[in-house]
Amino acid sequence: MAAAVETSPVLEILVREPDGYSIWNGPPFKNNNQPGIKLEKVPCNNAKYSEDGSRIMVTKMDSAIGIYDSNTLKEIRCFQIPNVVASALSPCGAYLQTFQKSTTPQEKNVVLWSIETGDPVYEQFQKNMTKATWPSIRFSSDEAVACRLATNEIQFFDAADFSKGISHRLRVPGVAAVELSRAPGSHVAAFVPESKGSPASVQIYACAKELQSQPLARRSFFRCSTVQLHWNHGSTGLLVVVQSDVDKTNQSYYGESKLHYLTTDGAFEGLVPLRKEGPIHDVQWSYSGKEFAVVYGFMPASATVFDKKCKPVQEIASGPYNTIRWNPKGKLLCLAGFGNLPGDMAFWDIIDKKQLGTTRAECSVTSEWSADGCYFMTATTAPRLQVDNCVKIFNYNGSLLFKKMFNKLFQADWKPESPDKFGEIAELIKSVGSVKIEETKSLGQGSTTKKPASANPPAQKPAAYRPPHAKNAAVVQAELFGGSSTGEMSKNALKNKKKREKQKEKKAAEAAAASGAT
Repeated sequence: MAAAVETSPVLEILVREPDGYSIWNGPPFKNNNQPGIKLEKVPCNNAKYSEDGSRIMVTKMDSAIGIYDSNTLKEIRCFQIPNVVASALSPCGAYLQTFQKSTTPQEKNVVLWSIETGDPVYEQFQKNMTKATWPSIRFSSDEAVACRLATNEIQFFDAADFSKGISHRLRVPGVAAVELSRAPGSHVAAFVPESKGSPASVQIYACAKELQSQPLARRSFFRCSTVQLHWNHGSTGLLVVVQSDVDKTNQSYYGESKLHYLTTDGAFEGLVPLRKEGPIHDVQWSYSGKEFAVVYGFMPASATVFDKKCKPVQEIASGPYNTIRWNPKGKLLCLAGFGNLPGDMAFWDIIDKKQLGTTRAECSVTSEWSADGCYFMTATTAPRLQVDNCVKIFNYNGSLLFKKMFNKLFQADWKPESPDKFGEIAELIKSVGSVKIEETKSLGQGSTTKKPASANPPAQKPAAYRPPHAKNAAVVQAELFGGSSTGEMSKNALKNKKKREKQKEKKAAEAAAASGAT
């Protein structure tokens, strides 16, 4: 195990600002708790790792797209593509897919390029691009299977040789979205929306041509506007988040959502048994694919872990949460409340069933665990938020390790690595050092400051409730009696107080003299 830790890859972070992107060496940091710079800032419009982290796609200022080796940072290929609107790398970085503005229907504006040769291997026309239809050609994680959504059908290709064209077609009338299982690419899920009184449905098919005569699993439902399809690692289970724009029970302004679960062997097809009513905020599979976690319900939301048989195995916590991030090693889990919530985060050990720590990362836009499972990074980025842009890195227990502010930040991503390349999480976390915070402002924002931060700062005791009329009582009293609303007496009030005290003393003296005369 020690050998496995010694040969573990170094963590890296891609950071993109308005004037370009740079690559940092990830934690643990050595130079005064500051990240080393692997690549100085390079001008670009966009930059993204491939799914396996082997290559980087960089969209340059002059409409050129460069493909780089992420280890040597040398350019492998550069494509000059005018009027490009979107681009995507295949999971292993073997293909580049581009979408261009088309001038005529005959123009093939979606092109799949071979990065090895630089030549187009497949071209087609696509009228428009949406989140559900891009990338147009979907790959499995090992690039062994490729498919594409078309009108009323799913088209499959020989991923090793696109020159053969479409290898076979799967007829699914009315299909509007597909999701190919990634590891392995053995199954595909198809979503068919409601039509003419018939319910919407999600169907699972095998990718092999000889096994596509009937769906392996099917689930139908009404009141469905959109769906989110989540495959597990192993391609044995599919989670379907069904979202409706209108909540007929009038309990939520944002509509209603349900969580369904289907297995490829047909053992389970139905609703996930949640113990609380309300929306589905987030759902995520563990890296092993043997369990999944759900954050759901009206606030305070609940979080529950289910096994692959859809049986609840652990109630984690309830609180102001709408985000769940499962550690790649499967042992740890982070619950967070981002977006319109204040940014509370709770770190849990799922195996030992205990909370490791809590903290807060306000206004975070993105969040993710490092590949080794020891660190958790949040980022506040533009254009979602134009102020207080920053990167924060936390230890596995929620203690703040590093923080850096930016004038404007567009992106902060870990370099993807397989968690199997790292040792066991129990051994890795031993190397996590003492808690530190480094607040480093970018050039022009001031000097660097250092201050220790508590891992779990105590929550402030809420102030007692004061009704509105009580809040203004001091001001009204000051106006009526000459006092000050801050509690300090004015000159007139002090003068009047002294007069009253003298009158009391005079009356007391007169009363004493009268009693002595009698």
